[in-house]
Amino acid sequence: MIELFFKVVGAYLIGNLMGGQLIGKLRGGVDLRTVGSGNVGATNALRTQGKGFALAVLLIDFFKGVGAVTFMPAIQWSWAGATEVPRELQAYLCGLAVAVGHCYPLFYGFKGGKGVATLAGVFAALMPVTLLWMLGGFILVVLLTGYASLATLTAAAIAVVWSAGLDAHGLHSMTFAFSLAMAVLVVWKHRENIQRLARGSESRFEKARILGKWLSR
Repeated sequence: MIELFFKVVGAYLIGNLMGGQLIGKLRGGVDLRTVGSGNVGATNALRTQGKGFALAVLLIDFFKGVGAVTFMPAIQWSWAGATEVPRELQAYLCGLAVAVGHCYPLFYGFKGGKGVATLAGVFAALMPVTLLWMLGGFILVVLLTGYASLATLTAAAIAVVWSAGLDAHGLHSMTFAFSLAMAVLVVWKHRENIQRLARGSESRFEKARILGKWLSR
């Protein structure tokens, strides 16, 4: 169990590597927390800094999710005592830890991003088929509405529903438990977006609302 503890803590610390802050320092000290929505994720980076900046942020946050669930469970720390926890469960715990580390980073005063790209990386490594369904739902909602936040919430809901039927154990599976925990985290981090959506004041990518504009003709 000591080994598992260090693996989870390691995954959390990986989550603390904020793509937005790292790229910001390379770009002359840009701090995403002080511009736009104040979020350090790719969406705010796209709105305020442009496509190249946003893509770099997205890739860093995505691959730290992949790395945390791929490499941390595989590390053998004999000095910490071998853990009897199944590798699959270790991976899911590390997945949650890296997401929490991104959302609440110790090194940035527990003020981080919303975990979307990082969780996408976790799903890419652990549940790639589920991620494809999530991505499809995300793209469809963006094309219809232009709301990235609504698309993210839709993707989270798809993950919960899909994972419930993906595993033979259904609602009692680790995939469902992880997807549900992920969805709760996503909803919590998007609570202000949900309020703005309800008021009709949420920002959206008007240029991306291609399908919505076509249907409204």
